[in-house]
Amino acid sequence: MPAVAKISELRRGEAGRGGDDIRSDLYVSFEERGSGGIEIGLRSRVELYYGEVIRRQVHDVLRTLGVEHALIEIVDEGALPFVIAARIEAAVRRAGLAQRKSVLPEAVTLAAPSQRDRLRRSRLYLPGNEPKYFINAGLHGPDAVILDLEDSVHYAEKDAARLLVRNALRAVDFGVAERMVRINQLPLGLADLEEIVPQSPDLILVPKVETAAQISDVVGAIDSIAKGVGVTRPIWLMPILESALGIENAFAIATASDRIAAITLGLEDYTADLGVAKTAGGSESLYARMRVVNAAHAAHVQAIDSVYGDVADTEGLLHWGEASRAMGFEGMGCIHPVQIEIIHRAFAPAPNELEKALAIVAAFDEAQARGLGVVSLGSKMIDAPVVQRAVKLVALAKKMGISADQAPAGEAS
Repeated sequence: MPAVAKISELRRGEAGRGGDDIRSDLYVSFEERGSGGIEIGLRSRVELYYGEVIRRQVHDVLRTLGVEHALIEIVDEGALPFVIAARIEAAVRRAGLAQRKSVLPEAVTLAAPSQRDRLRRSRLYLPGNEPKYFINAGLHGPDAVILDLEDSVHYAEKDAARLLVRNALRAVDFGVAERMVRINQLPLGLADLEEIVPQSPDLILVPKVETAAQISDVVGAIDSIAKGVGVTRPIWLMPILESALGIENAFAIATASDRIAAITLGLEDYTADLGVAKTAGGSESLYARMRVVNAAHAAHVQAIDSVYGDVADTEGLLHWGEASRAMGFEGMGCIHPVQIEIIHRAFAPAPNELEKALAIVAAFDEAQARGLGVVSLGSKMIDAPVVQRAVKLVALAKKMGISADQAPAGEAS
């Protein structure tokens, strides 16, 4: 007969949230017992339909975590199974139990591995401790979703968010969107990697990077974890430069590893570091943005702009995105789904721009076929850099799904 634990030895933990304004989440209160098996108290919006299913899952999760005797109270606000498992695991861990055990949901089939140079016009931030945003995120059509463990998560909830994001990477189908995770600033971010890397995210954003050595630390951790669990899919990196020092070291950071697919910057933290206000015009951050663009192109990685914080100002977003593209950026972040289509429009070639590029490429191909060393379009001679730029633009249009027959007809001679 097992010994009965003393009252002072019993351990408790809580996780998640409940209440009238909460959806797709649940509140879990866990209390270890010395005997008596598992007792479940459940209040759920869907108890009539799924109450027994939830109770069975609770038993299964606790059994996997090695818990035999406990009182667990649950207030369910329509949470999906991967959320239920993450919240129970967080509560049990907070009680000091099952520190080396995990409850992983069934994994969805992943799309093909992400390519280093894939389209990254838009990346939609999703707060890592808010499961209500996860399920439909891919339906909005972003090039990437970012499951955020940093700024959008309160420090006291970092551990619970880490488990929730881990489960979301396994259980949620984000469609064709690239699956990104923004970890916390080092060294806390290394603990995030322990849970995240085994789930094969496509890309990890590393915040507040100031030196190439920080990237080396992240790469070393990823390699060690991936080797230990057998992950073979590529995991790309996108350092975020958010200070004056980070901006000055942009090229060293961009070339710190062949894992780096892009570099970006965080203008809120950057302007705070400078001690200046962030303005709509952005003159205070022009140097930083141009330095990131130049460093990225010199390192042959993508330059990605910061987010545009005013969700209601769609016209301002369009102008910012168009100016961003003109500077040499290839995309930017977004904090609301309504921004995605506007950003895609801002980073797409204009019809007359694509028409001209197609004419230049056609003229170049004709000159090559005829063995001519000089390319002309009408009465104008076309220099090699102009041809190169046109070729890149046509290739970009194809990536975006903009075909030649969608552009206005033009004339080439």
